[in-house]
This record gives sequence, structure tokens and C-alpha cells, in this order.
Amino acid sequence: MARRTKEEALETRNRILDAAEHVFFEKGVSRSSLADIAQTAGVTRGAIYWHFENKGDLFTAMFDRVILPLDEMKAATVDPDEPDPLGRIKDLCVLCLRDTATDARRRRVFEILFLKCEFVEEMGPVMARHQGNMREGLVRIEEGLRNAISKGQLPADLDAPRATRVLHSFITGALRDMAILPDVFDVAHNADRHVEAMLDALRYSPALRIDPAAKE
Repeated sequence: MARRTKEEALETRNRILDAAEHVFFEKGVSRSSLADIAQTAGVTRGAIYWHFENKGDLFTAMFDRVILPLDEMKAATVDPDEPDPLGRIKDLCVLCLRDTATDARRRRVFEILFLKCEFVEEMGPVMARHQGNMREGLVRIEEGLRNAISKGQLPADLDAPRATRVLHSFITGALRDMAILPDVFDVAHNADRHVEAMLDALRYSPALRIDPAAKE
């Protein structure tokens, strides 16, 4: 009986998250209420509060559903025993772009984040969480690039912090562009070539090399 109750609770939680995703997409986050989400999910507001503290907590959980599956691959990029960290970085970037282009849920959630979310006062904790995730992501990317440098896959004089920001900007910019102009920036079939072009910049661009004068 206890196991069934746990399964029912998880089913209700997922139904609420599904409803939030659709309501946020249709109305925008700031114009969506918990009452709207409860009605769409077919539950009471009390059921929402049982699973989530507030709308911001619900939004964060909705976003985490499309981000968490990438964690295992992120870990591979920084693993010192990984023989091909640059390959894992490429796989991660391609997966992120291709899945966003082809997976309806992931695409919808990123469109909510980029186009339908105002970080007003009630969403302050969400913004703080988003900033924290970005900082953590930048750290992971830089660690992955340094791992690739140590394996001889990238130049020894690559400016890793600058390259990290450029690579991060490329991925987030591509995701945003897909949300705004999906017919122009649909990379479902050539995400690997887009990413490879970006990695070529890391390999060969003089602008991404450490400035010797900066060391003096």
C-alpha cells in the first residue's frame, strides 16, 4: 500500500509539472497562477503546495527535468581517466542542440525560459538558481577544456576562461535563436557541424590564445 501511495504521489507530481509546462508556455510565467496550473492538472492548489513551495519552486523543478539527464555526460568531460574529453564535450553540445531541436518538451521549456519568463520579484530565487547553474556550468566547461588541453586535444596556450565563455555563449545563443526563429536555426540535422565549427575556433583562433604580455 505504501509503495502504491508513493507511486501515486509521483504521478501527481509529474502531472502538475506537465500542466505547469503547458500553462507557462501558453500564458507566460508571470501571468500564470497556481490556480491555472491546478485546474489544468486536475488537482487542488493544496496538492501543488504539497509538492512545491511556490511557483518559483515549481518552475525550477520543471526546468530540472530537461537538464538533469545531461549530468552524467558532463562528469565524463572532466574525468581525468577519460581518453577523449574533447569528444565528450562535443557530444554534450550536440546532444543539447539536437535534443532541443527534436524533443518537444525540451524545446518548450527552453522557449519558456528565453521568451516567456520575466524574472520579477516572485521569481528572484529562480534567477538566483539560474545564475548559480550558469556559474557551475562555466566551471565544468573550463574543467573539461583544461582536461582536453592536458590530453593534447587543444593548444597548450588556449585561454581556457575566455574559450569557456565563448563556447557557453555559442550554445545558449543557439538555443535562444532556435526559440525565436526555429525555421532558420533548426540544427536537428547538422548540430555536429555547428559544434565542430565552434571547436575549430578553440583549436585555431589566435584571439583565444593566452596573451604573453598579460603574464609579464
